[in-house]
Amino acid sequence: MAPLAAEVARLGLALTAEQYDAFERYLELTLERNEWAGITSISDEAEIQRRHFAESLALLVALRSAGLLAGTHVRVADLGAGGGFPGLPMRIVDPSLRLTLIESHGRRCDFMREVVAALGLDGVDVVQARAEDAGRDPALRAAFDLVVARALAAVRVLAEYGVPLLRDGGVLATPKGSRWQDELADAGHALEELGGVALDPIPMSLEPGAPEQAVVLIQRRGDLSDRYPRRAGIPSKRPL
Repeated sequence: MAPLAAEVARLGLALTAEQYDAFERYLELTLERNEWAGITSISDEAEIQRRHFAESLALLVALRSAGLLAGTHVRVADLGAGGGFPGLPMRIVDPSLRLTLIESHGRRCDFMREVVAALGLDGVDVVQARAEDAGRDPALRAAFDLVVARALAAVRVLAEYGVPLLRDGGVLATPKGSRWQDELADAGHALEELGGVALDPIPMSLEPGAPEQAVVLIQRRGDLSDRYPRRAGIPSKRPL
């Protein structure tokens, strides 16, 4: 796990032997189940450690620096979690997080449940649902302090997916590349409709040579409209 260890040191984190063991088992399961569940296009072990594990931890560090993970038992939803990135790496390092992994693909949900069981992670739930359906589920709607989403959709679409999951004052956080300012500008009407406010983005500390990313932050303020999210498929076809 040398590539992960190097990034952990660069990020200023300190992992226990048990946490490294958890990441090693997670890596093994990812490689074993990848073809079956379609978890990632990356097959190189070192790249999985850097791109999926370490970049997830870079997000954790960024969110901590912004004060978004302060307190105990912060409720976090990972929307479109896929193989569990970034939520599961964040939870391995920070056991205080109460994590819900939301994913529509059945095999990926089964994979994440296998990882959670193999690693003995408590306080983690896996929910198979489309984002739009999750936002209307009474058990999930307005339930989370923080929603994270990685490479899921443009901000104007992602806001309709994520804001309904947030409690009033909760924050949607998504890493974005160099076009984040354009995406935010395009999302202006969507944020007005959804009761979302763009906060100052925070930088991601990535390895030298990696494309620059910033974490776009959307805070929910005020009441949720019963109109949103619209039914499955509509937000992406007809963005606000």
